[in-house]
Amino acid sequence: MKLGISAYGAYVPRYRIKVDEIAKVWGDDADDYKNGLMVMEKSVPDMDEDTATISVEAARNALLRGADPKKIGAIYVGSESHPYAVKPTATIVAAAIGAGPKMTASDFEFACKAGTAAIQACMGVVAAGIAETAMAIGADTSQGAPGDALEYTAAAGGAALVISKTDHIAVINHTCSYTTDTPDFWRREGADYPRHGGRFTGDPGYFKHVLSASKMMLESQGTKPGDYDYAVFHQPNGKFPTRAAHTLGFTKEQIKQGLTCPKMGNTYSGASMVGLSAVLDVAKPGDRIFVTSFGSGAGSDSFDITVTDRITEVQDLAPKTWDYIKDAKYIDYAIYAKHKGKINVDH
Repeated sequence: MKLGISAYGAYVPRYRIKVDEIAKVWGDDADDYKNGLMVMEKSVPDMDEDTATISVEAARNALLRGADPKKIGAIYVGSESHPYAVKPTATIVAAAIGAGPKMTASDFEFACKAGTAAIQACMGVVAAGIAETAMAIGADTSQGAPGDALEYTAAAGGAALVISKTDHIAVINHTCSYTTDTPDFWRREGADYPRHGGRFTGDPGYFKHVLSASKMMLESQGTKPGDYDYAVFHQPNGKFPTRAAHTLGFTKEQIKQGLTCPKMGNTYSGASMVGLSAVLDVAKPGDRIFVTSFGSGAGSDSFDITVTDRITEVQDLAPKTWDYIKDAKYIDYAIYAKHKGKINVDH
């Protein structure tokens, strides 16, 4: 049985704040982030945008590319910034796009890989015949405490993928995962901002899991990096995925199209899926795509994907990822703080 992607869509808020603007407020050297982490600016949600609205916009773009809401039997939304602690984002999406009520829906949480975990769950319910098609969404309005290093990268955006047995624009050849209990990043219930475990963030967290899952995929498929036209790795910044790609043997050219973080920041659960959507926007029939996500806590999901002839029929039917990224309206730190709720005012 072949499972694959039959439609996709992404959404990135228009507002941006440059790294220089954040550094100016905190007295930091912006070059440490621009050159060190390879991040120039990040997306900022509007006052009326949250994970639910971003998920709806991404889902609607997937509908423009041919997904039928009446055939969607499952919607799973992965995020670490769901607007409600108790009330699913997935049901909001379902209502907004005209899906349901004969369906299953749920919210997922696994730090930055909740979206790719949702893809795997969709593959399961479609393969089992529970749903004819299923929608996986990864979206976030990421949090970063004022003055923390995360504030330079925590962004907003998301992407939606529709999984089915037919009408594929891309076939998922295989998926695999690598997971451990590594405490590199967390946010307690009720806490406004996450915390990170410093020395656990890089090698024990991101690189151990991304490299391990990627090597598992290459070994299981009997492939090498040169067999792929594109590669997408979770992008908390520009430096980590570039280093991971180099370590595995992928080239800068292979990751260039999907490396969105330098111009829009880290969308957490949406990061690898937004990168994949950017690749699908330009991919040609027969192209092969390698994707590995990462979520703190910690784990990575890897995917081997082959693009079909149908891709050219849908690419221009909805806004493209890089078009969203390039359509930027820049704001200063005061407006940014207002949009992100960093200024608390009692009325």
